[in-house]
Amino acid sequence: MAFIKKLLVTGAIVSVAAIAGFSYWAKSPLTTGAPVIEFSINPGSGVGAAAQQMAAAGVPVNKHLFNILARVTGQAGKIKAGSYELKPNTSPRRLLTQLVRGEFAQETVTIIEGWTFRQMRAALAGHDRLRHDTVKLTDQELMAKISKEYTSPEGLFFPDTYLFAKGSSELDIYRKAHQAMLAHLKAAWDGRDTSLPYKNPYEALIMASIIEKETGQKSERTMIAGVFVNRLRTGMLLQTDPTVIYGMGERFVGQIRKKDLETDTPYNTYTRAGLPPTPISLPGVQSLAAALAPATTQALYFVSRGDGTSQFSDNLNDHNRAVNQYQRRINQ
Repeated sequence: MAFIKKLLVTGAIVSVAAIAGFSYWAKSPLTTGAPVIEFSINPGSGVGAAAQQMAAAGVPVNKHLFNILARVTGQAGKIKAGSYELKPNTSPRRLLTQLVRGEFAQETVTIIEGWTFRQMRAALAGHDRLRHDTVKLTDQELMAKISKEYTSPEGLFFPDTYLFAKGSSELDIYRKAHQAMLAHLKAAWDGRDTSLPYKNPYEALIMASIIEKETGQKSERTMIAGVFVNRLRTGMLLQTDPTVIYGMGERFVGQIRKKDLETDTPYNTYTRAGLPPTPISLPGVQSLAAALAPATTQALYFVSRGDGTSQFSDNLNDHNRAVNQYQRRINQ
């Protein structure tokens, strides 16, 4: 009887020690030989298969103990497929939480203000962490998957840095960027001066895209918007070089000539009145704001001073003097 009692006590002690040891293991950081270990869990994987896949990728976790941890915590059936990263000081319990919550490895892609849609497509197609499922689509086919309202993609994607899980579809980024642009455009449109000469938000987007290409000076965007709005109101031609360049497409090789200004295209604002048919770039939030809240000014002209800023003029005589001073370098 004493022997049995001793045996039971010994078993209890061993059990407590085992539980304590298991608890200590579950909370202790895994020892890794690399700053970050990337691994993927395949769709349909149970905890056993997930543990095998992690081990194959170099994650230094005991497969059997991890399996037990998932089962005793009730998480075995909740693991999500996807791409992950094991970072230093991650414990088995924290690793399990990552898999259950779907805390996928985060990647980024940045879309730059003033880019054309063609440049955006090239950036996404060249990103090695995205799933390239749109590269064979035409622009129109791509837009058909994103919007029922628009067919031309130019200007309709908000330039920003987007987070995504490794292996995400390019289409997800396009949809996020499109929805972001619609949201920013709506916010700017809702707060507009209703006397502005735009028939709809799309025309304001076209104007914003021109402003985006006309200056890198944030402080001048509202003034440039004011000039173009004044021109629209008075029926003057916009005469803005970026629209001509956009209309030239691949024919533009870095320098605009007089012949180019005289060659008619749908985007040549030297030969055609009003706004071009579509945006010419992806405008940022400041250009959207400028287009819908332009400066109150009498200016109808502006010319680059050559230092990144512009000289604004209310009449043609003053403008010609500014052109002579800053462009032709003729002393007055």
